[in-house]
Amino acid sequence: MLWVLAVIGLVSGALWAGNAAGLVQPLIVVSGSMAPEIDTGDLLMATPTPARDLRVGDVASLPNEGGVFVTHRIVELERTGDTVTLRMRGDANAHPDAQSHTLGVDDPVWTPVLTVPGAGYVAEMLMRPEVGIPLLAGLLALAGLATIPSRRSDDDGAGQEGLVTEPTDQKELVSA
Repeated sequence: MLWVLAVIGLVSGALWAGNAAGLVQPLIVVSGSMAPEIDTGDLLMATPTPARDLRVGDVASLPNEGGVFVTHRIVELERTGDTVTLRMRGDANAHPDAQSHTLGVDDPVWTPVLTVPGAGYVAEMLMRPEVGIPLLAGLLALAGLATIPSRRSDDDGAGQEGLVTEPTDQKELVSA
């Protein structure tokens, strides 16, 4: 069990470091606008792609006017000099998004590279203080317990029949 928790901890630490370095962005899907390819509750791992490399049909995550990331498919793309203008639409939506996005050709755009079905629900639950704090306390307690050396009593010889631990003058030892 501790090995599983250790692996989860290492993966979480790597994701945190990758996010802090701007290499990966975890995104929790909160609507069904991209169903059936991407469902509500999925966890997306997105990496930055220069705007110049985007194509119509790619899925991208860009902030809306409120700063919330929206993950939709690019349906229109226009390159003008050193800018790229995108129009996006959710696969389940009838019309393109009202907002267009104008970016520099070198601006990074988050593009999902991995979808983990349902993992967004788990991530969202673990981020709640009433769940995360007790879980962290329990993990720290387990880690602390794992560092305590076990006490084994080898001096009473219990369970070790025929094992002699002290020197003897006898030439032959006979086990009972």
